[in-house]
Amino acid sequence: MATLFKEVGYSLSLLIENIEMGDIGLPEIQRPFVWPNSKVRDLFDSMYRGFPIGYLLFWINGFSEVHRQIGTNVKQKVPRLLIVDGQQRLTSLYAVMKGIAVVRKDYSQERIYIAFRPRDQKFEVTDAATRRDPEFISDISQLWSGSLSRNRFVKGFIRRLGDHRPLSEDEEDELSENIDRLYNLQNYPFRALELSSAVDEENVAEVFVRINSKGTTLNQADFILTLMSVFWDEGRTELEYFCRDARQPSTSAGSPYNYFIQPDPDQLLRVSIGLGFRRARLRHVYSILRGKDLETEEFSDDLREQQFAVLKEAQGYALNLQNWHEFLKVLMRAGFRRGKMISSQNALLYTYALFLIGKRDYGIDSYTLRNTMARWFFMASLTGRYTGSPETKMEQDLALLRGVSNGQTFVQLVNRIIIDTFTEDYWNINLPNALATSSARSPSLFAYYAALNLLEARVLFSKMKVSELLDPALKGTKAAIERHHLFPRAFLRTLGLTSTRDTNQIANYALVEWSDNINISDKSPSEYFPQYAARFAQRELDEMMYWHALPQGWEEMEYLEFLEARRKQIARVIRDGFFKLNETLGK
Repeated sequence: MATLFKEVGYSLSLLIENIEMGDIGLPEIQRPFVWPNSKVRDLFDSMYRGFPIGYLLFWINGFSEVHRQIGTNVKQKVPRLLIVDGQQRLTSLYAVMKGIAVVRKDYSQERIYIAFRPRDQKFEVTDAATRRDPEFISDISQLWSGSLSRNRFVKGFIRRLGDHRPLSEDEEDELSENIDRLYNLQNYPFRALELSSAVDEENVAEVFVRINSKGTTLNQADFILTLMSVFWDEGRTELEYFCRDARQPSTSAGSPYNYFIQPDPDQLLRVSIGLGFRRARLRHVYSILRGKDLETEEFSDDLREQQFAVLKEAQGYALNLQNWHEFLKVLMRAGFRRGKMISSQNALLYTYALFLIGKRDYGIDSYTLRNTMARWFFMASLTGRYTGSPETKMEQDLALLRGVSNGQTFVQLVNRIIIDTFTEDYWNINLPNALATSSARSPSLFAYYAALNLLEARVLFSKMKVSELLDPALKGTKAAIERHHLFPRAFLRTLGLTSTRDTNQIANYALVEWSDNINISDKSPSEYFPQYAARFAQRELDEMMYWHALPQGWEEMEYLEFLEARRKQIARVIRDGFFKLNETLGK
């Protein structure tokens, strides 16, 4: 039986040379590097001691020799081999041996400094102590990437150490031999498995899992991002920079920074794919971007370039700061104020894709589009539309757009789906049942907070609005607003109710200011409620009772009876908040 791979031997220096020339694609130099420096130190220590450090897994890309990358900042050739397994190891080795920086998880750049003590052949992560200690080579990168030859480097080290303490000739010889051994790590042998270009991405992922039980399972986004590194490195870099800037507030220039999401490249890739190809499942998109004819199973450079042009245009639209911030207004219009209220990032991202489709492809005016997509996001978030099998559901939603020819039809389709989802049974049965949970990340809980914002509700026992105290810009030592147990846990214990499932029910929580939460402490509702209710006129109190879904006489109710009654009233408030988004839909 023919194997799907061949085994090839490399020296470390040959790997480094092939990466530098571009024959081996190493996109990880531009991607967040997740290994701690201590693991890089251990890698060099293992190699120095002659230990094996595992196989590398490459995938022959299958493209013709005549090919072009998009953009101008390109290497000498498009990689013949794509790295499937061994990215972190090769990134570590390449970065240290070439003395270049890696990108960290927060998108900051950092050089990896590894120190070596020739006296006892000890590796350390370089710190202030090793930099001062003449026994250490504080940066082993200088051996391979510095301006000095190996001989001059060794002589310089021994001379500096000799200035610090006496050295015998035998010791000088031993130090020189140990440094030579470190230098010769460039000849360390690697074994690589090169998978045939005939192997599809699903089987590549399967091979990866079978030979690397500790590795993270590869997905289609990983493969597409790798393709971008090969054929459109500028595009992948744009994704990386956008994600980096979304994590860092800017005081001058425009920025994608926001309080809702710190996106990762694969998430924004899904938005671009949805906009450009009207697809959510990435499997077929990956094949298309490879330039593969799905009928003949052959690759076409022209087809690949055409499809990358589609992706390039879509990504430019998705990363446009004006479009991005216009979409963020959709979330605010829906009543959501900060990231902690977003229970599903998939709902946010797929709503962004639909928003862009509505704007670019159907020319819907900003006012109509914002209100339409705000209703959509409220519905998608509350119902968990994109949880479970998000790609499948979004694929279905995108399929519905195939018969849409103009903006009016787009809006009508979206509204019809919303109305069909929010049936009377949903509001009266499904939603109250969904509220019977103690989960702190419940979509129905965050929809309730959003509804309070839409209804311009005030915090319980306060003149401050919920929206004001949920403002993410407010960051004190204590939260401006807190969830208060209407029936305090200590009081419930006197009733024999101790289970978290009972005491932490959503229906037992209300939003109050921090100081009120402290003062109420463990008092029973019948004790504290009359005291706080006396702050307000009857009209104000009635409004507050409605907003916070408090049944008449709630403070005297049996606890389980109170929970059931309040769940129904919370569902009513959520419904009223949703219809506030567009009164014309009717109730």
